[in-house]
Amino acid sequence: MAGTRVEFDRRRFLKAIGTAGAVVAAGGTVAGCGGLQGSDDGGGGGGGDVIRIGYVSPETGPLAPFGEADQFVITAIGEFFAQNPIQVGGTSYPVEIVKRDSQSDSNRAADVAADLIQNGGIHLMLVSSTPDTSNPVSDQCEANGMPCISTVTPWQPWFFGRGGTEGSRFQWTYNFFWGLEDVEAVFADMWDRVPTNRVAGALWPNDPDGLAWGNPTTGFPPVIGQRGYQTIDPGNYPNGTQDFSAQIAQFQSAGAEILLGVPIPPDFTTFWRQAVQQGFSPRMATIGKALLFPSSLEALGDIGVNLGTEVWWSPNHPFTSSLTGQSAGELAAAYTETTGRQWTQPIGFAHALFEVAAAAFGAVGAIDDRQGLATAIGGLRLDTIVGPLDWTSGPTPNVAKTPLVGGQWRAGTDFPFDLVIVDNTQSPTIPVAGAVEPLR
Repeated sequence: MAGTRVEFDRRRFLKAIGTAGAVVAAGGTVAGCGGLQGSDDGGGGGGGDVIRIGYVSPETGPLAPFGEADQFVITAIGEFFAQNPIQVGGTSYPVEIVKRDSQSDSNRAADVAADLIQNGGIHLMLVSSTPDTSNPVSDQCEANGMPCISTVTPWQPWFFGRGGTEGSRFQWTYNFFWGLEDVEAVFADMWDRVPTNRVAGALWPNDPDGLAWGNPTTGFPPVIGQRGYQTIDPGNYPNGTQDFSAQIAQFQSAGAEILLGVPIPPDFTTFWRQAVQQGFSPRMATIGKALLFPSSLEALGDIGVNLGTEVWWSPNHPFTSSLTGQSAGELAAAYTETTGRQWTQPIGFAHALFEVAAAAFGAVGAIDDRQGLATAIGGLRLDTIVGPLDWTSGPTPNVAKTPLVGGQWRAGTDFPFDLVIVDNTQSPTIPVAGAVEPLR
């Protein structure tokens, strides 16, 4: 099945996910034979006549916006596999997807991953959304010899944050996403388009992303310093902080006209409201993680206009699914038609996880060949709905990179806010739809 496209019946697809979607949220098992089954207490060795895929992501807690589209994607993919079983060694296999909620907690993510490996009978693990979830799940898989594919986690926090070193590699775990070098370039490209004093205040949380992005040796400060920007760093703050007055005062004292950071969504809402109240008014703001989602902007209202962020996937990305043949625009439209909600960036990457999974199974001779699956992932080159993936070109043997552009939130048409791509310097094949605009 790897590399092939199957004609996609959109009406049947919409009907199927409309009827089954409500059940997936309960955390059951989505079966590729078209039904829903309860959790399996079978052994952890895999085998059998059904491919079982574990999936861990945050559906609740402060990182819940990352998992908002999971129900849609998993149900849709389950319906697709019901009509198009995966071919392994010349045999067709139905697919079951066993979903678990990390609850935005690293310990919980590790626990549910261990349970899926030891008791869930899975053959492959998929995991998505920030190092808080991806790293502990990947660590469990590495320790237990379970092939694992992760995404929506920049590769440095995922690789180095788990103890990887230059020249080393993991045996069982693989990641696809962009890296800090990409977001650093995208943010600086956007800043270059607006006259400022080139002083940037930094919001670095005390979590894996914040520690990686703010690292004085390998993170943002030295890279943007080479481009003529100064970083004002008040230090890492704990997630859940309710008073950012100290950070705001330091930014104001330094005259920072740029704001950057990687806070969780509720923390940025708290920070930005307090910044407005206390008179901190930068000319540019580019915020990772917190500003990825429409819900974050709706929580801010009018003070969210022209806030910027990185864009890893959108309806305008010129890519199609290797499974369904859907374009990025068609997948986003299906999500809105089915759920009534605005498209969100993780949709494409959740879908792409299953593209990679299907391609890996299609490259082995038996569904319980764990080493074969891991080896297959490490050698994959696949065109997906998030762009071309190539694990053979690095930057490490465990990582495939995806393209990145810059966007700003503008007053919307069908929804309160639209994310508009305003800079594609790093990925020119992805079209822009507007120009970078200052906050003031």
